Amino acid sequence: MPKKKTSSKIKKKSIQADFDNIIVHGAKENNLKNVSVKFPRNKMTVVTGLSGSGKSSLVFDVVYAESNRRFMESLSSYARALIGVATKPDVKKIENLSPAIAIDQKSVGRSVRSTVGTMTEIYDYLRILFSIAGTPHCPETGIPLSRKSPMDVVNEILQTKVNEKIIILAPCFSKDKKNSEILNLISKKGFARVRYDGKIMFLSQAQLIVDDNVNVDIEAVVDKFIFSGDDEDREYIFDSVDTAMKVSSGSCIIIYEKKQVEKLYSREFYCRESDFHFPELGSQNFSFNHPEGACDTCDGIGKQKKFDPELLVPNNKLSILEGAIHCWTKFNHQSNSNHDKIVLLKSLGRKYKFSVNQPINKFSKKQLKVIFYGTEDLITVQGEKKNFRGVISDLEKKYSNTKSDHMRMDLEKYMNKHTCSTCEGKKLKREYLSVLIDKKSIDDYVQMSLDDFNNEIIKLNNLDWSNATKKDAVGQLVDEMSMRSQILCNVGLGYLSLSRTSNTLSGGEAQRIRLSVQIKSDLTGVIYVLDEPTIGLHSRDTFKLIKTMKKLQQAGNTLLVVEHDADVIKSADHIIDMGEGAGELGGNLIFDGDFKKLKNSNTLTSQYIRGKKKVYNKKKSRKGNGKFISINGATENNLKNISIKFPLESFNVVVGVSGSGKSTLVNNILARALSKHFYRAKANSGAHKSITGLANLKKVINITQAPIGKTPRSNAATYTGIFSHIRELFAEIGQAQEHGYTARHFSFNMKGGRCEVCHGDGVTKVEMHLLPDVYVECETCKGSRYSSKILDIEYCGENISNVLNMSVGYALEFFKNQPLIADKLQIMKDVGLDYLKLGQSATNLSGGEAQRIKLATELARKSVGQTLYILDEPTVGLHFEDTRKLLHVLERLVDKGNTVLVVEHNLDVIRQADWVIELGPDGGDGGGEIVFEGTPDKLKKCKKSLTAKFL
Repeated sequence: MPKKKTSSKIKKKSIQADFDNIIVHGAKENNLKNVSVKFPRNKMTVVTGLSGSGKSSLVFDVVYAESNRRFMESLSSYARALIGVATKPDVKKIENLSPAIAIDQKSVGRSVRSTVGTMTEIYDYLRILFSIAGTPHCPETGIPLSRKSPMDVVNEILQTKVNEKIIILAPCFSKDKKNSEILNLISKKGFARVRYDGKIMFLSQAQLIVDDNVNVDIEAVVDKFIFSGDDEDREYIFDSVDTAMKVSSGSCIIIYEKKQVEKLYSREFYCRESDFHFPELGSQNFSFNHPEGACDTCDGIGKQKKFDPELLVPNNKLSILEGAIHCWTKFNHQSNSNHDKIVLLKSLGRKYKFSVNQPINKFSKKQLKVIFYGTEDLITVQGEKKNFRGVISDLEKKYSNTKSDHMRMDLEKYMNKHTCSTCEGKKLKREYLSVLIDKKSIDDYVQMSLDDFNNEIIKLNNLDWSNATKKDAVGQLVDEMSMRSQILCNVGLGYLSLSRTSNTLSGGEAQRIRLSVQIKSDLTGVIYVLDEPTIGLHSRDTFKLIKTMKKLQQAGNTLLVVEHDADVIKSADHIIDMGEGAGELGGNLIFDGDFKKLKNSNTLTSQYIRGKKKVYNKKKSRKGNGKFISINGATENNLKNISIKFPLESFNVVVGVSGSGKSTLVNNILARALSKHFYRAKANSGAHKSITGLANLKKVINITQAPIGKTPRSNAATYTGIFSHIRELFAEIGQAQEHGYTARHFSFNMKGGRCEVCHGDGVTKVEMHLLPDVYVECETCKGSRYSSKILDIEYCGENISNVLNMSVGYALEFFKNQPLIADKLQIMKDVGLDYLKLGQSATNLSGGEAQRIKLATELARKSVGQTLYILDEPTVGLHFEDTRKLLHVLERLVDKGNTVLVVEHNLDVIRQADWVIELGPDGGDGGGEIVFEGTPDKLKKCKKSLTAKFL
């Protein structure tokens, strides 16, 4: 008997232990090689490994995808039809799976109408706060406006002293009616006395002296009495006040004769000086996404498109007759010297001393203003007086009147976005911007950094509110906003403002905002799947983020984090290392345990964490060639009139905490200014005085993390140009030439070679009516995208479809005898993309992968030297080993006489730099200053530097 009890106990413990883990059996998705692994429940597990080793495949494509699929299958067929159900991942079984929430870098909407405030719902609470507690001010005069009900006015009168002489007046004013007409209306309503131009008199007297040519104040005398102090007079006084308000459409004047006090009351928000009637306030009035609140000029966007004179003149060395104003000539056919407009300009030129034959760059500012914006001056042309409206006025009329989308898009090429002239970029109608709380408008609050916003919003609890109900409502709203903004500050986003639009956020920032929203949700028993949440974070803020993630875990949730950051790996409860290589060489579980066990293992990750291997290997910093490119007087965003020099032919790194001004300086000012100088780009650079040293450069290459294409038909092979060479190679095969196939026949985008059933997509859509549409492999081409006749053409035993399914590393070996192809593939391998499939869709690439594909494309071009390469956090998504490879490539660029400028937080990249510039000392308003300029060795000794503490 005792043995049975013991056995029973052991069995129960065993069953309990199974529920302590999420167990994956036989995962084969993408490159995973039959992986079986356990994720401890209610713990934080970090999955690391080389880029392409299978981390995301395991966490996102297996665990999250299966959890999501199971949840969707529990819904009704109607709901599934609306939402769509994913296919089952290639895994045998997953046990103890909970509902999962993915917090990645791609699932945030990128809209100008979405802001940090709307994403976190803080702005929704702020709108409610202003609608119930805001004090409206007249937008014309700035006078505070209040409103009183008839009973409020009566209660105020009852507080006055006994025997006070009181007069109740009804203001009568109309812009549409004359003074005599107003008096006639007062007469018809039965009033005998009026106050005309400040004097009380009989109505008949006023009618005798009325003057319709002068604007005067006219009020009907509704009542005149001596206040007895008796509360029984309440009903009588109420009737008089109510009558006055009805006569005057909502307002009345009370005169206390003895006190010589006159007060205007209104049951609406009304300004007598400007006759401005303020509408009833609701939360929708403060929404820039609602017609009630949005600025009418910019429709709540804060920006409006305007024609840019610089874009209208692509070549300022040409004259007007030679077609200098390209757009005007193109759309109006007005280069003919006999054309009416040209004739008018010739006449105008005689007055303003210019000629239609002189180059545009010889015109003065005044002359250009006349040409672009016109003049009111009447010019006599062939005996007829005319005025010149201006090139821009002409085009604006054409833009607003055209019904052609093609014409509109063509004209927009010559336009730039500018701050809205009506709302000044504040997005709301001016009357709602004049509603104030504590002397601040709603725009003042949303423009603050979250750190400042949190401090200011808490102060509202200490204000003297009119009644207990309002105070209680304000307190609840303030507490909710304060809690949400504090969570954002805790994940290192205190430098952001509520007005920051989602399309300007980095992937890491967007992910951390979603993380903060989840913390507020107070869910338990959920699997949270995160994709490199430290992207864009300074080391100082990484610890704040770890603390926040631990808070989520301690609430009874399971965290699966794909990450390379050493600090995050150290803080994990459990670590999984994938490898050993990338792509076909990856997909294996090479380590499974805690941090202590990892340090004792011999994986690549362990070697870098233990310091056995190092990412950086530089012994001495370069001094450059003695020349510089300098930004002078930078004041954009939070930059505080700083001037900075970047030494040329060296490796420059700009560092600083998040929000310190790095991207503003490098991307908004320098990159845009250089793009405009070298390539006549449209975007205007941020505010600065000047940029010098441009003569020391031949070109600039700005390699961003923007996608390489917006459609699945764009891929790594097409973007880099490798696919063109591959198609040409296949077209040269004897069998292809026999059939007359050219390179275009080997494109899945062109008729002739692609499968016409699926149009080169490889899949076909099957409509399921009540059930969701299903995408199935094309039965004709079996997913290959090509017709059978094209698939018959083979190079070394492989057809064109098989080539697209090759990884970069495999393709490099396959095409080793084709230099044009192999050289480009080698560069892709050098930047850490050897695992990437040639045909992988652009829509499935991360920002870091897209950036490295662009870098590989630029490196494949013939180097001319004197080129500035600008990169924004190129180590995103990179393992220590991949970062080492990338730094080697960047160093090669500098060795060839080029300059590299990188915005980075990665400490290994900073150590590798020749020259470091740190901005700070903090983010938001606390940043924008130069903390340090010099070599990494000197940075370590800088006491003001936050980065130095972590180096």
